[in-house]
Amino acid sequence: MSQAIFPPEAEALYQRDAQSIAGIEKLRFFPLTVSSGEGCWLTEVGGRKLLDLSATWTACGLGHGHRKITEAMMKAAQTPAGAGGLSAVHPDSVGLAEDLLAITPGKGDRCVYLGHAGSDANDVALRACRLASGKRKVVAFAHGYHGGIGLAMKVSGVHISAGSAADPDLYLATYPNPFRPHSAGKDPVKASVEASLLEVQAQLEQGDVACVIVEPILSDGGMVVPPAGFLAGLHQLCINAGVPLICDEVKMGLGRPGLLHAFQHENIAPEIVTFGKVLGGGLPLSATVGPKEILGGPAAHALLTTAGNPICTAVGRAVLNVLETEELPQRAAQSGQYFMQMLRDLAKDLPVIGDVRGHGLAIGVELVAADGSQRPDRILAQKVVYQAWKEGLVVYYVGGNVLEITPPLIITTEEIDYAIEKLALAIHKAPQVSDAEIKAYAGW
Repeated sequence: MSQAIFPPEAEALYQRDAQSIAGIEKLRFFPLTVSSGEGCWLTEVGGRKLLDLSATWTACGLGHGHRKITEAMMKAAQTPAGAGGLSAVHPDSVGLAEDLLAITPGKGDRCVYLGHAGSDANDVALRACRLASGKRKVVAFAHGYHGGIGLAMKVSGVHISAGSAADPDLYLATYPNPFRPHSAGKDPVKASVEASLLEVQAQLEQGDVACVIVEPILSDGGMVVPPAGFLAGLHQLCINAGVPLICDEVKMGLGRPGLLHAFQHENIAPEIVTFGKVLGGGLPLSATVGPKEILGGPAAHALLTTAGNPICTAVGRAVLNVLETEELPQRAAQSGQYFMQMLRDLAKDLPVIGDVRGHGLAIGVELVAADGSQRPDRILAQKVVYQAWKEGLVVYYVGGNVLEITPPLIITTEEIDYAIEKLALAIHKAPQVSDAEIKAYAGW
């Protein structure tokens, strides 16, 4: 590997990481070492700059070092009101909860759980639904991802397909994929939506379902945008059965899909909505918004000492303010439309791009075999993201063969043009990447 790409100081840091950081928490696609970031750019140890098309799996959705986020963080850290909201009340924990209630559609008396990550936000939502209903069954979707701990992990199809234990009371339904419909017929996509909804309906009719949890865009399972009508149909089934729908907006929500919430593409108002990633502006922060009859108690059922702490909640409030004042959902819609059109133009000359899909700046590029079979090509995806890193991009793949393009919402047209140029080079040069180079980077 060229010393300019991986200089001795970067290699030394990577080796220190290998010796000291637990492998159980690593998901590596190439030897990325980061010393700083600004806007949509990351600087590696050694000084090389890379355009960030991941935003740390969307957690840095406002970019790196946004001035208003930094100011909120520094102000709160100078005279912090304790370290959490467990046994005390402070203005920003209450204020953030009020802000989230104001921007999240819903009916009745509602409240907000504040946590550290999407994993605990979903875990608490799931456990609270079980506790409130006295029922055990959870309906989720194959290839979905809701967290890396507890019950949230046990209902995540991504983990289950990788060998993790599933919750014994879980039913995994089929998430309809317009590019790969699972039902035949005159209109396979429509038939697939109907088949998926029938699956869920059959479970709901048994009367033992505590909740249904769904991603409005199946992110880690392959950046699948469901066919129009699926989410609305799913919610109606839940309403008919009197079962709460948990909409997991952790990764795909808060401006990224070209609207404030991804579920707004189907004009629904789920009973429970979970947030994370971008909400914390790079700090650990998550939230669950839902009915008080589910989330209101009992006391101490979800204890995290530093949840609702004054620094993270102050930053969360600043994030919501920036989303509104800088009109980032609207910007994401415009930038995403341009980005996807450029990718589709690129696909005309690259048959290995089987599909380009998304909403706003939640974009998936599906890589397939060059023989026209549309067969998923995982090895190609591994080599493309590795070569992209060499070319100066940070981009990962999900679902085995889909490039996940989720840059900071502030990305410019010029930066998108740069990304297209480098992605084209990465795809063209991918065959030059040896199996040995990617052996250590298993990714998903």
